[in-house]
Amino acid sequence: MAALPWKAKSPDLNLWVFFLFLSLLPEARAVVGHREPLPDDSKDNITIFTRILDRLLDGYDNRLRPGLGESVTEVRTNIYVTSFGPVSDTDMEYTIDVFFRQSWRDERLKFDGPMQVLPLNNLLASKIWTPDTFFHNGKKSVAHNMTTPNKLLRLVDNGTLLYTMRLTIHAECPMHLEDFPMDAHACPLKFGSYAYTNNEVIYLWTQGDERSVSVAEDGSRLNQYDLLGHVIGKETISSSTGEYVVMTTYFHLKRKIGYFVIQTYLPCIMTVILSQVSFWLNRESVPARTVFGVTTVLTMTTLSISARNSLPKVAYATAMDWFMAVCYAFVFSALIEFATVNYFTKRSWAWDGKREGMEIREPFQANMARIKDMRRESATLSKKANNTFNIVGTTYGINVAKDQGLTTISKSAPAPSAKHSFLNKMDDPYTEAKKSYNRVSKVDKISRIIFPVLFFIFNLGYWATYVNRKPAIMKANNLN
Repeated sequence: MAALPWKAKSPDLNLWVFFLFLSLLPEARAVVGHREPLPDDSKDNITIFTRILDRLLDGYDNRLRPGLGESVTEVRTNIYVTSFGPVSDTDMEYTIDVFFRQSWRDERLKFDGPMQVLPLNNLLASKIWTPDTFFHNGKKSVAHNMTTPNKLLRLVDNGTLLYTMRLTIHAECPMHLEDFPMDAHACPLKFGSYAYTNNEVIYLWTQGDERSVSVAEDGSRLNQYDLLGHVIGKETISSSTGEYVVMTTYFHLKRKIGYFVIQTYLPCIMTVILSQVSFWLNRESVPARTVFGVTTVLTMTTLSISARNSLPKVAYATAMDWFMAVCYAFVFSALIEFATVNYFTKRSWAWDGKREGMEIREPFQANMARIKDMRRESATLSKKANNTFNIVGTTYGINVAKDQGLTTISKSAPAPSAKHSFLNKMDDPYTEAKKSYNRVSKVDKISRIIFPVLFFIFNLGYWATYVNRKPAIMKANNLN
């Protein structure tokens, strides 16, 4: 009898459970219909590499180089030149804009992840070891920071790092200007480690000695030079702190001579030719020849000063200095030649009544009276030589041509007209000197030939010498 009440309540309990299940059924359907994947941190690449970098940098000491105490760190480099120039002759330096690339291996940065190469931000470069590379002949180097630091850092899963930066370098370029402006130079770019000797860090070219340095096709920014090419190599220098490896690149430059031909050589040649024009002027044209001489000398002085302004103050003479010195000598010699001609002209052919002219006339003054008497006698004879003669006041006409006797006498006697002509030619020597004053000087005649010939020979030897010396200069630069 006691079990009967429990059996009566059992259907009610089952019914209550059934209604409870029906009330929860929509929520269960909603969960089943919108089956969304739950976030899995193990499949997020950002999270993966964040954990990898945190693990790599955990305990990493960037003060120690890779392989410390075990092996030598090899740093492989290559350079891409985006622009070369300008070159300053006065400061003996040049400007170059490059992408400087370095690659080395750090065993401490090995990782295993879904990507083989991991591009990194440049901020990580301050947290890892990087080579302390510096440029030996650099006067000033600038790392570009606009809009952000122009640096690239990549990490390979085997621990190899690629570190690239954009640099603008002002480097020294020692120049030997003996052959200026037909000179050629080899401008070096030298870099290496500042603190690590060759027992700790060594540098190598990434792609050998031929392709590790390349220049952009439109990278030349040179107005006075032609970029002929470059030669790369490696040197070892010794100092009190040890031996260091130095990577070298020599850029071969050849100067363009066109600017200097227009600005210096042609004006000098024309000035020398102008100075020689005075040889064709009369020697009594003192003002004109003086203007020619003084003007050309002053012009050569101005040209020599202006040509030196674009060069450093070197203690030796350049090829242009020699050329201008010879041109100056020709111009100055032309002025001295005129002074010489003018001096001897005044001493020998003066006819302005001064003492010099009187000295020439004195030896002939004693004969002037006799010459006048002979002229008077000649005039008398010419009157008697007419076709008429006077006898006791009576004038008779004779025909000399028909009288054989007179004809004989006439043939045996000197002709009065011939004597008169001879006396007329015996003019005053002073007058003859006056007429000969306008004659060309022998010095001028010789100078008209000697000066142009010598100047032509000089130009021929000058240009032939310096044009043939250019290959020797390039060879000397290659040996450096």
